[in-house]
Amino acid sequence: MNMSSKYKITPPSLIRKLFPGTIWRVKTNEKALFITFDDGPVPEVTPWVIDCLKKYNAVATFFCVGDNVRKFPEIFKSLTDNGMAVGNHSFSHKRPKRLNKKDFFEDVDKCTEFVKSRLFRPPHGKIRPWWTSELKKRFDKIVMWDILSLDYDKNVTEEEVVNNVITNIRHGSVIVFHDSLKAWDRMKYALPIVLEFIVEKGFKTKIIK
Repeated sequence: MNMSSKYKITPPSLIRKLFPGTIWRVKTNEKALFITFDDGPVPEVTPWVIDCLKKYNAVATFFCVGDNVRKFPEIFKSLTDNGMAVGNHSFSHKRPKRLNKKDFFEDVDKCTEFVKSRLFRPPHGKIRPWWTSELKKRFDKIVMWDILSLDYDKNVTEEEVVNNVITNIRHGSVIVFHDSLKAWDRMKYALPIVLEFIVEKGFKTKIIK
């Protein structure tokens, strides 16, 4: 795995400081972890993820794409019905660099019509630093990550996805998986192994509030 991939998995402190007011890791004295999922809900993946989490008595926060919520409202409802938290991940999941400020915030606000949440994660994990102050008027928390599994990357093996997570876990880590078709093959292999590891090490999973 190259160095740029390593920076994606665990962004260095310099990168984190470029985005003041965002959350990369939760400050806690507990042995707690914060598992998150991006890009769903989708019928082929999200229900399986819910069942897998429940098997290990785990909870997670799902950053949902508004258009997917529009198409699959029952699956979206099943998230909160099963004790999960939800957040805004934009309506169309377009890369921010391809949008001007007006179009970006219109897309975020359109998602709000379907996802009533004070949590936000930028699509593709990318945001212009000078837009964060405007986002903070809309959301209580802008959530980034402490560990990115890279389950969406077809050049990363299933075993590497597992290793990306378990070798970097620490108190308060915000871990990113994806409940998407793109990540499905790698995520469905890695998630049960990671959850088993979390249980064995005595960590507790929590939702982001």
